Amino acid sequence: MSPIAPRKPYPSDVSDEEWSLVVPYLTLMKEDAPQREHSMRELFNGLRYVIRYGIAWRAMPNDLPPWHAVHQQAHRWLAAGCFEALAQDLRAMLRLAAGRKEEPTAAVIDSRTLRSTPESGTRAGYDGAKRKRGSKVHMAVDTLGHLLALHVTPADVGDRQAVARLAADIQDATGDSVELAYVDQGYTGEATAEAAAAEGITLHVVKLPEAKLGFVVLPRRWVV
Repeated sequence: MSPIAPRKPYPSDVSDEEWSLVVPYLTLMKEDAPQREHSMRELFNGLRYVIRYGIAWRAMPNDLPPWHAVHQQAHRWLAAGCFEALAQDLRAMLRLAAGRKEEPTAAVIDSRTLRSTPESGTRAGYDGAKRKRGSKVHMAVDTLGHLLALHVTPADVGDRQAVARLAADIQDATGDSVELAYVDQGYTGEATAEAAAAEGITLHVVKLPEAKLGFVVLPRRWVV
């Protein structure tokens, strides 16, 4: 019987250089462990394919590991905090390379509403301000655009409601180093400021005219 030819690569496949960086964070058991049925790199490629193309798990190509194997392994990585550890260490390295301190003292908080898909399920909600039904991504980045914290809610969850959790996540990720967070006018209000202050963060509301006159943090808030 002739050996099975290797599959053709997808644009979403991890490169050798990327794999050398991420594999220490993903190794929850030895590659040659008897219970491992599929290559860890191919499982990771399967996850990247799903994320890159926004498909349902069951729509994965047949030449990648079975969708249920990729799904199960992805949840093991999530439960172990693998991606959080990778993101935090990568952020620290990039900040040091840019001549900054390892942990930031300022952050940028914002949100984005995404239209619902069949995969949204019960997570979908209606954002009246954006006139969209779907999910809302609440995100915090440092002033270089590197991810600090992120969580997803139904779209009807307001920006102000998300501040308390985001502020706590920011400080957890940075070791309580952040003192200031830039936000837009959707985050105004005494209760919102108090929620951030409870975590040691002062909110600075950037008004639209200030942004138009050259405030540079706001336009960079989604560079992740």
